[in-house]
Amino acid sequence: MSPRWARLHAALDLGAKQQVTRLGLLFTLMCVLVALAAFASANNLLFLILAAMLATLMVAGFVSRLSLSGLELDLLLPDHVSARRKFAGRLCIRNIKRWMPSFSIHVSGSGESGLSEAVYFPVIPGGARVEEPVELFFLRRGSYSENTFRFATYFPFGFTDRRISVLVRRGVVVYPCLDPQPGFEALLISLQGDINSFFRGLGNDFYRIRPYEALESARHVDWKATAHTGALQVREFAREQEQVVVFFLDLDVPPALDAWFERAIECCAFLAWNIHQRGARLRFRTQEADLRIPEETDVYSMLKYLALVVPTRGRPLPAPGDSNAFHVVFTPYPEVLAQAGWDLDNNVRVLGPDEPATAVPAAAAAD
Repeated sequence: MSPRWARLHAALDLGAKQQVTRLGLLFTLMCVLVALAAFASANNLLFLILAAMLATLMVAGFVSRLSLSGLELDLLLPDHVSARRKFAGRLCIRNIKRWMPSFSIHVSGSGESGLSEAVYFPVIPGGARVEEPVELFFLRRGSYSENTFRFATYFPFGFTDRRISVLVRRGVVVYPCLDPQPGFEALLISLQGDINSFFRGLGNDFYRIRPYEALESARHVDWKATAHTGALQVREFAREQEQVVVFFLDLDVPPALDAWFERAIECCAFLAWNIHQRGARLRFRTQEADLRIPEETDVYSMLKYLALVVPTRGRPLPAPGDSNAFHVVFTPYPEVLAQAGWDLDNNVRVLGPDEPATAVPAAAAAD
């Protein structure tokens, strides 16, 4: 669109209801020219042509207004929606006017609606309900309770772009992004090694001696078997219980670290989702919540909590709780964990304020 036309288009913008198009501007100029010629020449034929042109403008505005009236919109979404991931939904439009169809309807959404591209309906019969699959995309986590959509039509002649805004009060909770971000997959692999290494030594019954694996703790090395074979050997015990991984998200985050908090939420959701998919039991904790999965609820309750959580400043860290579980802690203050009674040398992986994908060594956190 040229700058000159953009300025003229803005000047002719009649508000939220309609805008004059190029064709409408051209037809209006033709009406003005015919009117000047008719009054200058007093020619009856020109007056008839002018009357027909003005009637065409009036009929076009009336018909386009009727096309947009009586339309109801609904948006059908899946039960579970994740941020920054495209998913399929259905756009449903019902025409409550039984005596007249609506023609050439364009449906678009605001930035918070999730609808990135306009949907076109050539005709919506009177009294009918039509559905169209759409692709939706939400950029951020959170609750979206009021989504604004817009009906627009150029029908019948394209002189104006007539629009009506519709507010759909259908709430949707968008989970944090579950797709891997830079560093998340490497952290998941490292964390899985720590978890396996920790739970291998919890049992009391001797199981076997096997070769040492990368990322395992040295406290399980059997030095006699190592000296005998010439390679590191590990004494493995039978596990007496299922793996329980506790994720703790510290809500006491200063405003300067809000960006870190958002990244910590996404990292926590990614790790917890993937570890849960591999069969581990989860416990999710903050200063305000304590969820056990699957004993008390499902993993989607944790994701919903992460979708809505905000920093709560001034809340102290609680005690670690279960000593037989492996803990993953997201906190901007790793140095206060030891003061709260956390055992940083055994079953705790700390993700500090620099970046959730960077683990803080336990010794450094204790200092």
